[in-house]
Amino acid sequence: MKLLIDNLDGRGALDYSGCVEMSKPVSVVRRLNRLSELTLELVSVNSTFVVPVIGARVLLARNDDSNVFSGYLTKAPSYRYLGWGDRGAQFAYELTALSDAMLLDQKAPPPEPPFVAESAGGAFDRLTLDAMPGWFDLTGVQAGDPIPYYSVDPAKTWAASAAEIALAARFSYRDEGGKLYFGALAQNTYPLAESDPSYSPGDLRLESVNRIVNDLTVLGQPEPAAHVKDYFVGDGYTTTFYLSQIPFTRSIEIPLYNRTILNEEYLELDPSHWTVVDPTNALSVSNGQLQVAGGNGQDGQTCLEFVEQVELGGATILNHGDVAFSAASTGVIGGLYAGAVALSNCMSGFRITPSGANCSIQALTNGNATGSPLVTLPGHHYVFTTYLYPTEIYRMQQLFHSSTHPSGSARGGAAIPCDVRVVLQVQDIDPNNPATQVAPATVLYDGVISNAPGFCTYAPINAASMQCSVAFTYIHLATDALVRTTLEGESPVTARTGSLIDGAECRVSNTPALNFFPAYIPAANEAIEVTYRSQGHAAARVVNSANIAASKNGADDGVRGSVRQVAIPVARTSADCEIAALALLDDAGQGWAGEYQAWSTFLPGGAEDIFPGDGLAVDVASLGAAFRAIVLEADLAVLDFAGETVRYTLKFVDAGDPALGFAFDSATKKQGQVLTGIDVTQVGQIYLDDLLNAEVTTITSTTVTIDAGVTPAAGGGIEVRYSDTAWGAGNSRNLLGRFTTRAFTLPRYARGQNYFLRSYDNSSPAKYSRYSTALHVDYPL
Repeated sequence: MKLLIDNLDGRGALDYSGCVEMSKPVSVVRRLNRLSELTLELVSVNSTFVVPVIGARVLLARNDDSNVFSGYLTKAPSYRYLGWGDRGAQFAYELTALSDAMLLDQKAPPPEPPFVAESAGGAFDRLTLDAMPGWFDLTGVQAGDPIPYYSVDPAKTWAASAAEIALAARFSYRDEGGKLYFGALAQNTYPLAESDPSYSPGDLRLESVNRIVNDLTVLGQPEPAAHVKDYFVGDGYTTTFYLSQIPFTRSIEIPLYNRTILNEEYLELDPSHWTVVDPTNALSVSNGQLQVAGGNGQDGQTCLEFVEQVELGGATILNHGDVAFSAASTGVIGGLYAGAVALSNCMSGFRITPSGANCSIQALTNGNATGSPLVTLPGHHYVFTTYLYPTEIYRMQQLFHSSTHPSGSARGGAAIPCDVRVVLQVQDIDPNNPATQVAPATVLYDGVISNAPGFCTYAPINAASMQCSVAFTYIHLATDALVRTTLEGESPVTARTGSLIDGAECRVSNTPALNFFPAYIPAANEAIEVTYRSQGHAAARVVNSANIAASKNGADDGVRGSVRQVAIPVARTSADCEIAALALLDDAGQGWAGEYQAWSTFLPGGAEDIFPGDGLAVDVASLGAAFRAIVLEADLAVLDFAGETVRYTLKFVDAGDPALGFAFDSATKKQGQVLTGIDVTQVGQIYLDDLLNAEVTTITSTTVTIDAGVTPAAGGGIEVRYSDTAWGAGNSRNLLGRFTTRAFTLPRYARGQNYFLRSYDNSSPAKYSRYSTALHVDYPL
């Protein structure tokens, strides 16, 4: 072997092979999804010996130049006195180095947007490029399954974040000679069989692991629960209306769920934020503004694209910018595209067309201009804003893996369909009239887009031919609530929620309350409707009834129960918890952990080298062991430096070990009641659709009329209760009634009254909606 060290003093890599102290073996420790570590000792052999310095580049390679370790010294060498020799005092120097990716750990993560519906490999690439662009070879990075949402914790190192991404994908990563590898477990699998002539039975240690469970409860994160609609009426002076439940809000309930997705001031076109498509150099940045000067005349060929997709889940506000036009223009501002940036794919945006020497601004939905246009005036500038109010908080199920559902065939990941209310508004600002800074904006569109895409490409600028400047672009998560108001004799309008400084009319707080700002106090008899989700906690209990029955023995009922709080991948909803439970139950049963030692010339399957994440096909009939294993750690001890004699210690677990695809945490919430178990064969089949469109249509002093939004199926109906408990035909203590029609009338006894609805069918036992729809009326009697 050869040991080369570059002390970064201009002399290049020096050969220290003859200085290695072999009384203490050279050690290389490789662990799954961690940086590799090298430790060794050097002795000074001549007067030219140079003591390596902290940060020195280290390369340990075989004589055929194949890499064993490459990295950097993480600290100055420690030393021990050996005695007095011909050249004076002699010392042994102990060196510790970490592999190349330790450079990435020395970089603080930049303030980057979260990864949204990004492939695991794409997230890994972004994480690396944002830390050190162009430094590492990323051709060894594979895509893997998508990750619905991942926000980089700025307090964690690159290696820690990379390990979390790898765990969520059931992947492994390693670095070698400036190249990063990121791929599925067991892509390289070697036989470890007692029939192999090189097999050494005395070097194998196996231990049985009991993972038998057939009744599993999985706990997840805080989740959006009941679909709530609160109804109030204004009196001309009341500004505060108390909500019936505490609204669920992602940015408050979920750790690291960034409230601010993007805050761009255009000091540069930061590649961690933007992808620039600009064949004619029409886009530039100067004086804190994005300058747009032309285009090639073609739709979608000159544009500024946000690097991440925008999830159409939960309330989101996109401030596309303060735009000043300098000439007639053609293009789209603030476009959300279902796929590639093209006019026909534009779900929503602002269509810009020439109007003489000025511009016409018109709402754009589903590829078509709609509504009345707004014509710009010379010298004015315009603030473009899109408000999104989807009926669902999340648009993709989480993905979970097991040995039988590895990367590429994960459990979960289904799209969550929903409608999205879109509000497009433009504020016309005259620099010579300060009052226009606070004047109400013009709403160009306020409507619902049915079955909207779950994720969109966002391009604030799509310039066929545009002449303008853009001062900022800002995306943030609003409180997940929709406020609609209706004046007598007029149509409902959407009230802007948020802070007063952002031009909002009201705010929704966790008091819980709806507060209108003084300039927007609801008028007498103005109807107010607030739509949101209540707070819950994701949890599910899944049972393997067949296994329980097979495990019964006398007084033993066969139940083998367990409760797990899943930390990674994040279980955001109870449906996610059910899917996580299925993945964990895939690998329930007897497991294995083991260790095998072998010389480098007798590695399993004749392998030249073995890394963490590689697979072993264990087949040792004499120990009753036949299973697939994953290497967690490979420890290399170089016992003969010149002869390249290396002793490997391979530590492994069977491929079903949950630690390969899950991280667990202590429970964050105690269960208030025992959950009803769902059999593994019934997961995903026991709930009816929620009543998303149920609403109150008429309110009198004594009655409330409700439209459930759907006509019940034959034999089914709508069950209505005073509280969100005791659902089912066997309990009537809080029951208001069961109805087989879409619309029905209920009694009203108080100013403030709650009605909880779920649909049910005619199966036995009846299936119900997963979450209730809660209708709250607060009207004078």
